[in-house]
Amino acid sequence: MKKKMDYTTFYERIGRLNGWDFSSLKVTSEGIKWNFYEEVIRCTEPSDLLLDIGTGGGEAVLSIADAALLLVGIDLSRGMIETAQRNLKASGSHSNVRFVHMNAEQLTFPDQFFNVVSSRHCNFCATEVFRVLDDGGVFLTQQVSEHDKYNVKNAFGRGQASDVQPGTLMERCKRELREAGFRDIETHEYNATEYYATPDDLLFLLTHAPIIPGFGEKESDFKRFQQFVEQNRCDKGIRTNSARFMLTAQK
Repeated sequence: MKKKMDYTTFYERIGRLNGWDFSSLKVTSEGIKWNFYEEVIRCTEPSDLLLDIGTGGGEAVLSIADAALLLVGIDLSRGMIETAQRNLKASGSHSNVRFVHMNAEQLTFPDQFFNVVSSRHCNFCATEVFRVLDDGGVFLTQQVSEHDKYNVKNAFGRGQASDVQPGTLMERCKRELREAGFRDIETHEYNATEYYATPDDLLFLLTHAPIIPGFGEKESDFKRFQQFVEQNRCDKGIRTNSARFMLTAQK
Protein backbone atom coordinates (compact mmCIF):
# COMPACT_ATOMS: atom_id res chain seq x y z
CA MET A 1 0.00 0.00 0.00
CA LYS A 2 1.43 3.38 -0.99
CA LYS A 3 2.10 5.84 1.79
CA LYS A 4 0.04 8.99 1.31
CA MET A 5 2.00 12.19 1.58
CA ASP A 6 1.04 14.53 4.43
CA TYR A 7 0.74 17.70 2.34
CA THR A 8 -0.47 19.82 5.25
CA THR A 9 2.68 19.14 7.29
CA PHE A 10 4.86 19.57 4.21
CA TYR A 11 3.43 23.00 3.33
CA GLU A 12 3.67 24.20 6.92
CA ARG A 13 7.35 23.31 7.05
CA ILE A 14 8.18 24.74 3.63
CA GLY A 15 6.01 27.80 4.27
CA ARG A 16 8.02 28.87 7.29
CA LEU A 17 11.31 27.92 5.67
CA ASN A 18 10.97 29.33 2.18
CA GLY A 19 7.43 30.34 1.31
CA TRP A 20 6.72 29.56 -2.32
CA ASP A 21 9.77 31.39 -3.66
CA PHE A 22 11.77 29.63 -6.37
CA SER A 23 13.24 32.80 -7.87
CA SER A 24 16.76 31.80 -6.82
CA LEU A 25 16.75 28.76 -9.09
CA LYS A 26 18.84 28.90 -12.23
CA VAL A 27 16.53 27.29 -14.77
CA THR A 28 15.68 27.99 -18.39
CA SER A 29 12.52 26.90 -20.19
CA GLU A 30 11.44 26.29 -23.76
CA GLY A 31 7.78 26.22 -24.72
CA ILE A 32 6.10 28.17 -21.90
CA LYS A 33 3.02 29.81 -23.42
CA TRP A 34 2.04 32.30 -20.71
CA ASN A 35 2.90 33.85 -17.38
CA PHE A 36 -0.03 33.23 -15.07
CA TYR A 37 0.04 36.47 -13.10
CA GLU A 38 0.46 38.48 -16.28
CA GLU A 39 -2.81 36.87 -17.37
CA VAL A 40 -4.33 37.88 -14.02
CA ILE A 41 -3.23 41.48 -14.59
CA ARG A 42 -4.88 41.49 -18.04
CA CYS A 43 -8.21 40.69 -16.39
CA THR A 44 -7.83 43.25 -13.60
CA GLU A 45 -8.73 46.94 -13.52
CA PRO A 46 -7.05 49.42 -11.13
CA SER A 47 -10.37 49.78 -9.26
CA ASP A 48 -10.84 46.01 -8.80
CA LEU A 49 -10.64 43.84 -5.70
CA LEU A 50 -8.53 40.72 -6.27
CA LEU A 51 -8.44 37.49 -4.23
CA ASP A 52 -5.49 35.12 -4.60
CA ILE A 53 -6.15 31.60 -3.27
CA GLY A 54 -3.10 29.60 -2.19
CA THR A 55 -0.94 32.71 -2.12
CA GLY A 56 2.04 30.98 -0.48
CA GLY A 57 4.59 33.48 0.75
CA GLY A 58 2.83 36.25 -1.18
CA GLU A 59 5.64 36.58 -3.70
CA ALA A 60 3.36 36.75 -6.75
CA VAL A 61 0.72 39.04 -5.24
CA LEU A 62 3.35 41.49 -4.06
CA SER A 63 4.82 41.58 -7.56
CA ILE A 64 1.46 42.74 -9.01
CA ALA A 65 0.38 44.99 -6.12
CA ASP A 66 -0.19 47.97 -8.42
CA ALA A 67 -2.71 46.08 -10.55
CA ALA A 68 -5.72 46.42 -8.22
CA LEU A 69 -7.24 48.63 -5.56
CA LEU A 70 -7.09 45.80 -3.00
CA LEU A 71 -5.30 42.45 -3.18
CA VAL A 72 -6.04 39.75 -0.60
CA GLY A 73 -3.93 36.61 -0.47
CA ILE A 74 -5.15 33.60 1.51
CA ASP A 75 -3.51 30.28 2.33
CA LEU A 76 -4.43 27.25 4.40
CA SER A 77 -0.85 27.05 5.72
CA ARG A 78 -0.10 29.31 8.68
CA GLY A 79 3.58 28.95 7.85
CA MET A 80 3.01 30.37 4.36
CA ILE A 81 1.00 33.29 5.75
CA GLU A 82 3.70 34.04 8.32
CA THR A 83 6.23 34.23 5.50
CA ALA A 84 3.84 36.37 3.43
CA GLN A 85 3.48 38.80 6.34
CA ARG A 86 7.26 39.08 6.61
CA ASN A 87 7.55 39.64 2.87
CA LEU A 88 4.83 42.31 3.01
CA LYS A 89 6.61 44.11 5.84
CA ALA A 90 9.91 43.93 3.97
CA SER A 91 8.28 45.40 0.84
CA GLY A 92 7.39 48.49 2.84
CA SER A 93 5.04 50.19 0.40
CA HIS A 94 2.07 47.94 -0.41
CA SER A 95 -0.71 49.24 1.84
CA ASN A 96 -3.35 47.72 -0.45
CA VAL A 97 -2.23 44.11 0.18
CA ARG A 98 -3.56 41.83 2.90
CA PHE A 99 -2.63 38.25 3.80
CA VAL A 100 -5.06 36.07 5.74
CA HIS A 101 -4.99 32.49 7.01
CA MET A 102 -8.13 30.92 5.52
CA ASN A 103 -9.56 27.69 4.15
CA ALA A 104 -10.53 27.98 0.47
CA GLU A 105 -13.46 25.65 1.16
CA GLN A 106 -14.96 28.19 3.58
CA LEU A 107 -14.22 31.73 2.42
CA THR A 108 -15.23 34.28 5.04
CA PHE A 109 -15.90 37.09 2.55
CA PRO A 110 -19.29 38.59 1.64
CA ASP A 111 -21.11 37.53 -1.52
CA GLN A 112 -19.96 39.26 -4.72
CA PHE A 113 -17.06 40.96 -2.93
CA PHE A 114 -14.27 40.45 -5.52
CA ASN A 115 -13.95 41.29 -9.19
CA VAL A 116 -11.16 38.81 -9.90
CA VAL A 117 -10.12 35.56 -8.17
CA SER A 118 -6.91 33.69 -8.96
CA SER A 119 -5.56 30.34 -7.80
CA ARG A 120 -2.15 29.06 -8.83
CA HIS A 121 -1.18 25.45 -8.09
CA CYS A 122 -3.72 25.25 -5.28
CA ASN A 123 -7.03 23.56 -4.59
CA PHE A 124 -10.09 25.77 -4.84
CA CYS A 125 -13.81 25.41 -4.20
CA ALA A 126 -15.71 26.41 -7.35
CA THR A 127 -18.95 27.20 -5.51
CA GLU A 128 -17.16 29.44 -3.01
CA VAL A 129 -15.26 31.24 -5.77
CA PHE A 130 -18.54 31.78 -7.63
CA ARG A 131 -20.20 33.13 -4.49
CA VAL A 132 -17.56 35.76 -3.68
CA LEU A 133 -17.20 36.94 -7.31
CA ASP A 134 -19.24 39.89 -8.47
CA ASP A 135 -21.43 39.49 -11.57
CA GLY A 136 -19.17 39.57 -14.61
CA GLY A 137 -16.15 38.71 -12.48
CA VAL A 138 -13.35 36.47 -13.72
CA PHE A 139 -11.72 33.41 -12.18
CA LEU A 140 -8.30 32.19 -13.35
CA THR A 141 -6.51 29.07 -12.18
CA GLN A 142 -3.26 27.43 -13.21
CA GLN A 143 -2.61 23.87 -12.11
CA VAL A 144 0.19 21.33 -12.42
CA SER A 145 -0.67 18.62 -14.94
CA GLU A 146 -0.27 14.98 -14.03
CA HIS A 147 2.62 14.41 -16.45
CA ASP A 148 4.73 17.25 -15.00
CA LYS A 149 8.36 16.20 -14.24
CA TYR A 150 7.61 12.89 -15.92
CA ASN A 151 11.20 11.70 -16.24
CA VAL A 152 11.93 12.60 -12.59
CA LYS A 153 8.95 10.61 -11.33
CA ASN A 154 9.87 7.72 -13.60
CA ALA A 155 13.42 7.68 -12.25
CA PHE A 156 12.22 7.52 -8.64
CA GLY A 157 9.36 5.14 -9.27
CA ARG A 158 6.93 7.47 -7.52
CA GLY A 159 5.64 11.01 -7.79
CA GLN A 160 2.77 13.43 -7.24
CA ALA A 161 -0.24 12.28 -9.31
CA SER A 162 2.00 9.84 -11.21
CA ASP A 163 -0.73 7.17 -11.11
CA VAL A 164 -3.42 9.53 -12.48
CA GLN A 165 -4.34 9.71 -16.16
CA PRO A 166 -3.17 13.03 -17.71
CA GLY A 167 -6.08 15.41 -18.17
CA THR A 168 -8.06 14.07 -15.21
CA LEU A 169 -7.57 17.15 -13.03
CA MET A 170 -8.35 19.57 -15.85
CA GLU A 171 -11.61 17.81 -16.69
CA ARG A 172 -12.59 17.73 -13.03
CA CYS A 173 -11.93 21.47 -12.66
CA LYS A 174 -13.95 22.26 -15.79
CA ARG A 175 -16.86 20.15 -14.55
CA GLU A 176 -16.84 21.80 -11.12
CA LEU A 177 -16.78 25.27 -12.65
CA ARG A 178 -19.71 24.47 -14.95
CA GLU A 179 -21.71 22.98 -12.09
CA ALA A 180 -21.02 26.07 -9.94
CA GLY A 181 -22.55 28.30 -12.64
CA PHE A 182 -19.51 29.68 -14.48
CA ARG A 183 -19.69 30.40 -18.21
CA ASP A 184 -17.21 31.04 -21.02
CA ILE A 185 -14.75 28.50 -19.61
CA GLU A 186 -11.53 28.51 -21.62
CA THR A 187 -8.68 26.00 -21.36
CA HIS A 188 -5.00 26.37 -22.18
CA GLU A 189 -2.16 23.86 -21.87
CA TYR A 190 1.58 23.61 -22.35
CA ASN A 191 4.28 21.02 -21.81
CA ALA A 192 7.54 22.94 -21.72
CA THR A 193 11.09 21.65 -21.49
CA GLU A 194 13.11 22.80 -18.48
CA TYR A 195 16.87 22.84 -17.99
CA TYR A 196 18.23 23.18 -14.44
CA ALA A 197 21.68 24.70 -14.46
CA THR A 198 23.17 22.64 -11.62
CA PRO A 199 22.27 19.59 -9.52
CA ASP A 200 21.81 21.95 -6.56
CA ASP A 201 19.07 23.82 -8.42
CA LEU A 202 17.14 20.62 -9.10
CA LEU A 203 17.80 19.38 -5.56
CA PHE A 204 16.33 22.60 -4.14
CA LEU A 205 13.19 22.08 -6.22
CA LEU A 206 12.70 18.48 -5.11
CA THR A 207 13.28 19.45 -1.48
CA HIS A 208 10.85 22.38 -1.53
CA ALA A 209 8.05 21.10 -3.78
CA PRO A 210 5.98 17.91 -3.37
CA ILE A 211 7.03 16.36 -6.67
CA ILE A 212 8.54 13.23 -5.11
CA PRO A 213 6.67 12.35 -1.89
CA GLY A 214 9.07 11.87 0.99
CA PHE A 215 12.08 12.86 -1.10
CA GLY A 216 15.29 12.22 0.85
CA GLU A 217 13.70 9.90 3.39
CA LYS A 218 15.05 6.85 1.59
CA GLU A 219 18.80 6.26 1.34
CA SER A 220 18.32 5.24 -2.28
CA ASP A 221 16.84 8.65 -3.20
CA PHE A 222 20.19 10.42 -3.49
CA LYS A 223 21.71 7.59 -5.50
CA ARG A 224 18.75 7.78 -7.86
CA PHE A 225 19.08 11.55 -7.94
CA GLN A 226 22.74 11.30 -9.00
CA GLN A 227 21.84 8.75 -11.66
CA PHE A 228 19.05 10.99 -12.95
CA VAL A 229 21.42 13.96 -13.22
CA GLU A 230 23.97 11.90 -15.14
CA GLN A 231 21.38 10.51 -17.53
CA ASN A 232 19.58 13.80 -18.22
CA ARG A 233 22.41 16.31 -18.31
CA CYS A 234 23.05 18.10 -21.60
CA ASP A 235 24.71 21.32 -22.77
CA LYS A 236 21.68 23.37 -21.65
CA GLY A 237 21.44 21.81 -18.19
CA ILE A 238 19.59 18.95 -16.51
CA ARG A 239 16.50 18.27 -18.59
CA THR A 240 12.94 17.67 -17.37
CA ASN A 241 9.50 19.06 -18.22
CA SER A 242 6.99 21.55 -16.88
CA ALA A 243 3.37 20.64 -17.70
CA ARG A 244 0.65 23.15 -16.84
CA PHE A 245 -2.94 23.96 -17.69
CA MET A 246 -4.88 27.17 -17.16
CA LEU A 247 -8.61 27.74 -16.96
CA THR A 248 -10.40 31.07 -17.16
CA ALA A 249 -14.10 31.43 -16.42
CA GLN A 250 -16.61 34.24 -16.08
CA LYS A 251 -19.52 34.60 -13.68
